[in-house]
Amino acid sequence: MAQLPLTQKRGLLLGPRGWTVVAAAVALLALLVPVLNLWVPEGQLLHVSDYTVSLAGKILCFAICALAMDLIWGYTGILSLGHGLFFALGGYGMGMYLMRQIGRDGQYKSDMPDFMVFLNWKSFPWQWGLSDSFVAQMLLVVLVPGLLALVFGWFAFRSRIKGVYFSIITQAMTFAAMLLFFRNETGFGGNNGFTDFKRILGVPLATAEMRVFLFALSGLTLIGFYLMARAIVNSKYGRVLQAIRDAETRVMFTGYNPLAYKLSIWTLSAVMCAIAGALYVPQVGIINPGEMSPAASIEIAIWAAVGGRATLIGPIIGAFFVNGAKSWFTVAFPEYWLYFLGALFIAVTLYLPNGIVGLFKKVTEKKQ
Repeated sequence: MAQLPLTQKRGLLLGPRGWTVVAAAVALLALLVPVLNLWVPEGQLLHVSDYTVSLAGKILCFAICALAMDLIWGYTGILSLGHGLFFALGGYGMGMYLMRQIGRDGQYKSDMPDFMVFLNWKSFPWQWGLSDSFVAQMLLVVLVPGLLALVFGWFAFRSRIKGVYFSIITQAMTFAAMLLFFRNETGFGGNNGFTDFKRILGVPLATAEMRVFLFALSGLTLIGFYLMARAIVNSKYGRVLQAIRDAETRVMFTGYNPLAYKLSIWTLSAVMCAIAGALYVPQVGIINPGEMSPAASIEIAIWAAVGGRATLIGPIIGAFFVNGAKSWFTVAFPEYWLYFLGALFIAVTLYLPNGIVGLFKKVTEKKQ
């Protein structure tokens, strides 16, 4: 695997051009899209449809996952094929709260979720003990995936498992979790998962205002995580991570212990995915074990590779490019979209090893 360049940039977090782009993105997310969706009538040229807002909100969540993957893979050299698990755990954490918010509006008019009534459950299982509290459940969204990543990472990195072996065991962990969540007795809805959400904090989910709010919240979260990631990779801590990626043995010879660095960035990356999952669920209205499938985790790595690893902005672009193409192909070519998508991945792998951002840099350098 070719080594990626060590980032040398120091000083300001972003230059004037970068801060201008961030300000424009904030304005777009917080002002322009809500105005064009809520106040410009349908049929007008500038109207942004509800479908577009929902699709963009969903992809913003995927972009957070791609950014998290870039920190652990692009900047630390650890390819995880298990980030779909952390994304799904965050989604289930939010989903449990949303299921409790349905109340007696379900099919069986019971305080318990419909799937529990159907399975003849008489009381909530222990893992649902805090599910009626929004604050407690949001804490669990962060703590459960974070603790799992911390424990798993401690054993894996302490045993010096890396490379393809680390990728395989992360994939195995995700697959095992998927099989566990498919079982009805775990109390997570089995293969159907959670769906039919009604409201959050007493506010109905099926309103245009809530849809726009969740979209803007996802976008602002992505911007916040991008700035945090930018600060990390430009710090001394980030430079050690990149040194571990390029020559871990040399880093150890200079007196650094890679374990703490790898474990901390791995856990942070997992928590970012979990928060993305929590934002994703109320926007799409469903969470099930399919989000833990091996393919879901591989897709996150593909977004980062297509956009360009070790660039931060590249994986975000990759998430939008791949998922945008996926949405268009499924509508325009419903029978062949998988072939087109596969061809796209092969072409990028063969001809764009540094992704879309690498191609853009090459073109601009030629012009200069």
